[in-house]
Amino acid sequence: MTSDSSRAPEAVFAPPTATYRLQLTPGRGFADAAELVPYLASLGVSHLHLSPVLEAVPGSQHGYDVTDPTRVREELGGRAGLLALAGKAREHGLGLVLDLVPNHMAASPRYTRALWHVLREGPESPYARWFDLDWAGSGGRLLLPVLGGRLADVQDQLTVTDGELRYHEHAFPLRAGTEHLPLDELLDAQWYRLAWWRLARTELNYRRFFTISELIGVRQEDPEVFAATHGLVLDLMAAGAVRGLRIDHPDGLADPGGYLRLLGERAAEVVPGGHWTVVEKILADGEALPEGWPVSGTTGYDALRHIDGVFTDPAGHGELLTRYRALAAPAEARGGAWPATARAAAHHVVAHELAAEVETLVRYAARIAREDVAVRDHAPWALRTALRELLVRVPVYRPYPARDAGAAPEDVLSAQAAEEASALFAVPEEAETVALVRDLALGRRGDGPAYEAFRTRFAQTASALRAKSVEDLAFYRYVPLLSVNEVGGDPGAPALSPDVFHAYCGRVQRDWPLTGTVLSTHDTKRSADVRAAIAVLSEVPERWAAFLAEAAAACPAPDPHLGWAAWQLAFGFGIADAERLGGALLKHVREAGLRTSWTEQDGAYEEEVRRFVAAGPCGPLGGRLAELRAELAPYIRANVLGGALLHLTMPGVPDVYQGTETESRTLVDPDNRRTPPDVRDTLRSLDEGSAPRDLPEEKLALTAAALRLRRERPDCFGEDASYAPLPASGPGAPHCLAFVRSDRVLTAVTRLAARLAEGGGWNGTVLTLPPGRWQEVAGERPYQVYEGGVPCADLFATAPVALLVRTD
Repeated sequence: MTSDSSRAPEAVFAPPTATYRLQLTPGRGFADAAELVPYLASLGVSHLHLSPVLEAVPGSQHGYDVTDPTRVREELGGRAGLLALAGKAREHGLGLVLDLVPNHMAASPRYTRALWHVLREGPESPYARWFDLDWAGSGGRLLLPVLGGRLADVQDQLTVTDGELRYHEHAFPLRAGTEHLPLDELLDAQWYRLAWWRLARTELNYRRFFTISELIGVRQEDPEVFAATHGLVLDLMAAGAVRGLRIDHPDGLADPGGYLRLLGERAAEVVPGGHWTVVEKILADGEALPEGWPVSGTTGYDALRHIDGVFTDPAGHGELLTRYRALAAPAEARGGAWPATARAAAHHVVAHELAAEVETLVRYAARIAREDVAVRDHAPWALRTALRELLVRVPVYRPYPARDAGAAPEDVLSAQAAEEASALFAVPEEAETVALVRDLALGRRGDGPAYEAFRTRFAQTASALRAKSVEDLAFYRYVPLLSVNEVGGDPGAPALSPDVFHAYCGRVQRDWPLTGTVLSTHDTKRSADVRAAIAVLSEVPERWAAFLAEAAAACPAPDPHLGWAAWQLAFGFGIADAERLGGALLKHVREAGLRTSWTEQDGAYEEEVRRFVAAGPCGPLGGRLAELRAELAPYIRANVLGGALLHLTMPGVPDVYQGTETESRTLVDPDNRRTPPDVRDTLRSLDEGSAPRDLPEEKLALTAAALRLRRERPDCFGEDASYAPLPASGPGAPHCLAFVRSDRVLTAVTRLAARLAEGGGWNGTVLTLPPGRWQEVAGERPYQVYEGGVPCADLFATAPVALLVRTD
């Protein structure tokens, strides 16, 4: 670790009250972030949450393709720029939270110099221990799937220049003494093998991030690797520049729990006063975060699911699902059933996109079998089949050892799953391979290096499979209601009752009171406000069905499945921008892989999609869609404001994604990483007494009021706060969701507002407030005072939400 003269004095640790996520790019670096600091302090957040800041591939728009973890990215302003930003933030009372990427680096030898050294020196390179490499695969050489065709077809495009092997923009080192060999011999003499990019599916022998071969796995389980890749970040923490960390994708690491414990120990050494760490951990329904992890919680996708769930109407979703099954569900969606769709997607991914990862596991298991006579004579095909069938039946993102388990390992790799997998074997004796693979994955066969390697890689593969098959395939093949197809979501159980929401909040306040919560992130497929609009369709299924029938007659989509998804997306987006909407739909059809895909693109079909967008959602029918959206605007408003207020006042630490303090309609990345509009003048105007003119300004005023309240009254929202549901009484009671924080702050929102209006409104429904005088702190009546039983019609007279504080 290097020293820094700007080391800050020790201070009492204050956890964040709220964070604000900024996406940094080469065109929007530390200096630009510093200009926003006064505004963000005025908005009410306590910490600025930065996207990755370590050196990355030049021009990278996200920064997750780290090339050098020992340097701050120069394109953002370098170390000096980061320290200057930290200093300005500190002057305005803000801390910095960094997005740390421990799992992977860019598999780009040209820019990742550590990898360059490995490719030049081979296994003897001191950097070889940095990366998760399987030298036994591909004939003892690393497969680099970078060629646009088979070697014989592109060999004339390879050149040796200045002692390097070049292929278009790629550059590779040459093993010492091979520079003057003829090209064929030179290629075979290297520690790597250049190959057709399609071979990555089956022959890759380094661990990658999911199925992205451009990102190579890092071995943080090695203490020397950890020290080398974390020295800079720990130094920044010691200097007082950083007090919080977001850990990207810990499930990819060999030992997530061990990594987090080591990180916690090292951070405590340099920041004795404490720090805040959350992990990007996607929890399945009912899965708990491992209690032994020394973190404050997750990044908050579990909160997102619960917020979205209470604004989804179960009956209306059922009607939409019935119509979807009849009119639009593709065969791959297995009749419109979510579990079957997800299972089929998992089978596809494990057999195709992750075939190389499965083959690595087959090699690991075969190696164990060769060395242990008790488990010998299990054929590779049987091992492969058993592995696939068990992997697709893992119900969570990753199985953990017992010491770190949020769910018992035997429940994650269940006996029932083993029975189902065994039933696929025709010969009972061959079916015994399933039991062997399960025992190896559970650690029941041994504890040597080979056994540990198998267990680790099985767990890592399970997390990649879950992410790719659910989030990046099934979510695009099963689309009855797009608003519930979000990271961490469960399309099979889309609607959640207020009781379920309250129970979740109670658990969070008890177990993880400083966990992160989110509604929009750089990874969400649709921003919260787009989802809020789409969720209204679950309340008006008949009206939506009528519009779809009209649209299908006037402008048929290339296929019914695309049409069903496209019109929902266009409705939620509400912006007639063919480039942005068309880009999102093109990504949708490629991810779904039904008619085209990223690797097997059907140009004619994709052109049909573009024409449909221009003629339909962004054509004459777009006007009719806009009319329907305007008719439903009051209910969209209720969802937008209600979701925002729940997020900002429920247990946990809310992360406000850039631009979402005002209405934000963005689509899947890269659209959601656009620079948001500048609303600094708008906030000043609102603070000076101007009334909000529209929903964007209304949301901005509400967000600022809630964030400032969190900052002013941390005792009502922090570790020692309390959470209590507040039920309404009367015919409209199910439409009022309310709770009290520490007997001092009260949140009330309207849910399923369209159904409420359909039923005649509040009809005398009353919300009985706790004892005391309660004053509004947001909206058009900031000085309105309430006591006792308040009619919901009065409470929500001017806005569908209410934020009250006790004044006595």
